[in-house]
Amino acid sequence: MAVTRIDVEAVRLPSGTLELRYRTTGIISDLHIPPRADPARADELWRHTCFEAFIRGPQGAAYYELNFSPSTEWAAYRFSGYRSGMSNAQIGPPRTKLKSDGMEFELRTALELGRLTDLPSDAPWHLGVSAVVEEKNGQISYWALEHPSGRADFHHPDCFAHTLAATVPP
Repeated sequence: MAVTRIDVEAVRLPSGTLELRYRTTGIISDLHIPPRADPARADELWRHTCFEAFIRGPQGAAYYELNFSPSTEWAAYRFSGYRSGMSNAQIGPPRTKLKSDGMEFELRTALELGRLTDLPSDAPWHLGVSAVVEEKNGQISYWALEHPSGRADFHHPDCFAHTLAATVPP
């Protein structure tokens, strides 16, 4: 396996901005990294190397799926319940930066989530972070902070394993 480790940092700012940093360690030259494209919405990014975040508020079944491709394409969806009621989330494009060397690939992104009513600013958010990594040989691995038992399922409630505390403006 080309990847030996993936580290993720998540920061929730008082403005409602979510900043994410995915750092992938391993033999980066063995990974299939999609070529850089215009930073536009695109579907099915998870079919290739893609970094993801799943976020839900403290109540209700609604949650958001955010996808960030090394191509700088992105996607954001709202689900009304577990894998149901999918629609495009009404947010603007993320600000994404990429950095790579022979042993590390880093994707940093920031996006404004403050207007999403399912994610109140005065309550904690539950976060699941994950990645799909495709190697040049076609092998795909699935990475997550937590996995449910059985097959990888990033939408599963067990994956929302990290809590981002409510932010208080300065």
